[in-house]
Amino acid sequence: MQVFENDGARISVRVDGSGDDTVVLIHGFPFAREIWNEQSEVLAAAHRVVALDLRGMGESSVCDGPYLMETLAGDVAGVLDALGVERASIVGHSLGGYVALAFARMYVERVARLALVCSRLGADDSARVKWRNELADRAESSATNTEIVAAFVPSTFSHETRDKHPEIIEKARKIAEKNDPRGLAAMLRGMALRDAAYDIAPDLGMPVLVVAGGDDALLSLEEARSTVEAFPDARLVVCARSGHLPMLEEPPFLSQALAEFTAG
Repeated sequence: MQVFENDGARISVRVDGSGDDTVVLIHGFPFAREIWNEQSEVLAAAHRVVALDLRGMGESSVCDGPYLMETLAGDVAGVLDALGVERASIVGHSLGGYVALAFARMYVERVARLALVCSRLGADDSARVKWRNELADRAESSATNTEIVAAFVPSTFSHETRDKHPEIIEKARKIAEKNDPRGLAAMLRGMALRDAAYDIAPDLGMPVLVVAGGDDALLSLEEARSTVEAFPDARLVVCARSGHLPMLEEPPFLSQALAEFTAG
């Protein structure tokens, strides 16, 4: 289905299942909603599952950026409004976690449960901001996503995946390569502008699940444990053989963890 936002952005959405409650799956960068396919299938046995392509990515339209996290959170709210859903469990991976936190800041009454998969509360430091913006500039000037894909995809995987499962890396690469460089550039700039979420975490009383990869080069287990401690009601699940993409590296394990969490 397609949902049109007030600014003309077209958000592509897939809905599976027909349960009484709703789970929203928000993908990370530089991917699209299909990274959640296996989790969506499992969760749809008990829930209505909403997986969307963030603006500028997947099958959603490319529009002017930067894509602020608050704008993306508004897109999620617009999708829920179009579906007649008042309250949902929000699951975000990496970038999707930033969006989920922005959604919780803006629409806390609409969040039944919150799951952060390989995501963080902190904002970018100045070096990371500079790197994101320069990478965005080069993607736009070259009109290709090649450098972005090369910068993000290989580093997201565990040593085990890189050594033994090249097919998983190739699957992720193909998903990323389908994205328009203009949309990826606008998303990079939006991530660089995001605020930290340390201030709201203590006030979010809903159940929170923090998922970490045991071999994630981008997000340490120490930081994941600190994230858990920031919330009143949170717990940590570690996908021991995963890097930054447990939905592709350990899909059954992550699917089970999310199914148990969303079932309460």
